[in-house]
Amino acid sequence: MTGTGLGLRQHSDLDQAIDRSAAPDAVRVGVARLESAHPGLATALDRDADRRAVILAVLGASRSLTQLLENDADALEVLGALDRRPPLPRSDDLDEESLRRWKAHEYLRIAGRDLLGVDDLPVTVASLSALATDVLEASCTLAATDEVVVVAMGKLGGGELNYASDVDIMFVGPDDADGGSRAKSTTAVREAMRIARRCFRVDANLRPEGRDGPLVRTLASYQAYWQRWASPWEFQALLKARPVVGPSGLATRFHAAAVEALWGRVLPPDDLRSLRAMKARTEAEVARKGLGGRELKRGAGGIRDIEFAVQLLQLVHGRHDPALRSPTTLDALAELAAAGYLDGDDAVALGMAYRFLRTVEHRVQLFDERQLHEVPSDDGARERLARVLGFRGSPEGTALATFDADLARCRATVRSLHERVYFRPLLEAFSGATEGPLSPEATEARLSAFGFTDAERTRQAVRELTRGLTRSSRLMDQLLPLLLGWLADSPDPDRGLLGLRTLASSPSLGSELVRAFRESAETARRLCLVLGTSPLLGTLVRHNPDLIATLGDDRSLSQRRPDELRDRASSALRWRQADMHNAGLKRFKERELVRIAVRDLVGLAEVDTTATELTALAEASLEAGVAALDPGVAFSVVALGRFGGAELSYASDLDVVFVYEGHHAAAVAEGERIASGLMRLVKGTTPATRIYRLDADLRPEGRQGPLARSLDGYRSYFERWAALWERQAMSRARPVAGDAELGRRFLDMLAPFVWGKALGEEEVREIRRMKARIERERIPAGEDPQFHLKLGRGSLSDIEFCAQLLQLQHGVRSPATMTALVELVDAGALLAADAAVLTEAYRFCERTRNRLYLLRGDRADALPQASDDLARLARSLDTAPVELREHYRRVTRRARAVVERLFYGRTP
Repeated sequence: MTGTGLGLRQHSDLDQAIDRSAAPDAVRVGVARLESAHPGLATALDRDADRRAVILAVLGASRSLTQLLENDADALEVLGALDRRPPLPRSDDLDEESLRRWKAHEYLRIAGRDLLGVDDLPVTVASLSALATDVLEASCTLAATDEVVVVAMGKLGGGELNYASDVDIMFVGPDDADGGSRAKSTTAVREAMRIARRCFRVDANLRPEGRDGPLVRTLASYQAYWQRWASPWEFQALLKARPVVGPSGLATRFHAAAVEALWGRVLPPDDLRSLRAMKARTEAEVARKGLGGRELKRGAGGIRDIEFAVQLLQLVHGRHDPALRSPTTLDALAELAAAGYLDGDDAVALGMAYRFLRTVEHRVQLFDERQLHEVPSDDGARERLARVLGFRGSPEGTALATFDADLARCRATVRSLHERVYFRPLLEAFSGATEGPLSPEATEARLSAFGFTDAERTRQAVRELTRGLTRSSRLMDQLLPLLLGWLADSPDPDRGLLGLRTLASSPSLGSELVRAFRESAETARRLCLVLGTSPLLGTLVRHNPDLIATLGDDRSLSQRRPDELRDRASSALRWRQADMHNAGLKRFKERELVRIAVRDLVGLAEVDTTATELTALAEASLEAGVAALDPGVAFSVVALGRFGGAELSYASDLDVVFVYEGHHAAAVAEGERIASGLMRLVKGTTPATRIYRLDADLRPEGRQGPLARSLDGYRSYFERWAALWERQAMSRARPVAGDAELGRRFLDMLAPFVWGKALGEEEVREIRRMKARIERERIPAGEDPQFHLKLGRGSLSDIEFCAQLLQLQHGVRSPATMTALVELVDAGALLAADAAVLTEAYRFCERTRNRLYLLRGDRADALPQASDDLARLARSLDTAPVELREHYRRVTRRARAVVERLFYGRTP
């Protein structure tokens, strides 16, 4: 006997078949279990080659189906008649148990035909979908849901269910039902779902409002939701919507309404961007979990890449071409290729990859009928999977090695095609060499959907871009579809394409561009994001082309230490003549600004980190400027405001005061020389030479007073003349450049004035009056007070004033608003919940204001009123215009409530 332990003759047909099976050890055990449960089966299998083949295939592929065969003799008969679908129980015999058993038998038959190769993937998924539809219909019959339509969604809607899919459904009730009838329908639907869930994972969460929405809606309710509230992903989901059970009249009306809701609207570019961003987030989550190499569905190069590409092309072109509207992926893929919307070879490659990946997914799920989408990490389990898929060892490698290589190659092909599939036909249409596959109307529709507003301008830009990079034509053939895709992901694709064309059209810049792109695709992606986001950064990159190569290198972009920045700033001036100091320092600042802003844009730095880096850059610039002026007296630059708090934004002025040591006329003159020289150096003589807006107007006597004062001069002023607002301003004082010891003495001198006594009631009222006056008078004309990020109710100034008042009342010494909130909580002066509300609003307003600056290239303190500008800002922040405004309202409303209570002393 050779291993079955069943007393079969040596070298029997059964034994040999077991040895050739996908999992010989497991199959032997399975055959032994079946023989024990059904005596004589082994002998029958030895004699019946057809029956032996299917049973051994099932035993090798599925532990759960092995158990079914062991426990249910009738299941063995199902595998003996693969061509005959088991009949559904007659209505008189139909109950939950008979339905569950019928489902198990039909599922087994489908699996048997699949494993033997009788049915290919399209037939298998169609059979599984028909099985699920029959289960839903029978469940509705048992639950008496006579007036309700069941709408299939997702894989069932596409007729491409897999072995462990969720069965996604929605329910439509009659429009004329009264409250009692609707309640009755809902109860019946819940019962139908309970019955169906004995057979499948039934999920109704794709309905409007998800779990929070009603289970059954009228058609009118669906239509109202689609018109007013539906998200882009919900319209995408309607691609698969297909009524499968229920009254035909209502089913027809629902289908017509869904078609109108989906195809009767122009696809906005923001919808497409939202869908792509959602997919990118899913991929990032898969990668974060370390599943990228094993995930079959959601990872890069997986099933979702293919389905998503097909669905996006359907959404773009299906409005004008009804032939593209098939809910079935492979059918839609074929139609897209036949109509020229997709390259024919690409469509064939994607179709083959889809069949392979779905088949692998099927074999993974079939093992235990579990909803899995990853290949096993264990080599032994993956070896078995490979053999079930038909891989066998050869002189070239083991079954496992061959499978792993094929899977990796398939995924790489899919990802490559997914990244190029939207734009390759466009490039052919633009080439002019031959008539492209896309009509002018289809070309314009696709460009518009991806955010390119002028087809002819885009055509010209692409041609110039190609000519500018002719020395690497093969590289650009590969990269151009990717570049267009990356530009489409940016807030302003037109602006990004223009910026890229400008870079490429210059011989010197073009070679730098090609070199960087050859070495790093991530550099190219980030450059597209930068160019499509910020004209300011685009200009700075054009003036400093060597920075292009650093964009894709996280180490080159990493945060610099303050001492490193100071050394770089000093080096920028050391070898230059005095009349070139402004140019050298400006170049240093701009290059570092590119690094900081790119870190911000690509998500390498949070808003607090960006503020810290911008502050350190300003400090290094001033330190180098002071050193270059070679002070003849001890001289210190003291930061105030947001600079003092180390919380600079891109748009911030540098509020400072200057202090020097000495009393005699020479010291006064030297102090003035250094202060005025630093102002000229940093502010420049024209806007084009400005490095920073350096503002010394908070000094004693403002513009009427001397630019710099001696330490004793400040002491005398603060003892005799200083106003309350100056006390508040000096609470944020922090030395940032020049003589450090003098800076420390300046703070020591300030301490009694700022922190020496608690605020009295009249002083508190004066601060409140000052804040109220700012709210009334300071918002510039043309900026929306309802959405002002700096001076609006509950925005930055509210939070800063509130923190400073509490600090002065409780003696909490911190120039930084965010740090002060933490220390106020520690001191018992602020509730942690209130601090959290203020912090959330501050960070939201600051991040939004920063991004608005990068988009505009200049300061702006309110959400844009122009719809296009607001849309670009929202895209850059990965949201939508309405959601951005709602986010502002939500966080500032809560922050204002805290400010009203703590700053103004008003009880709700």
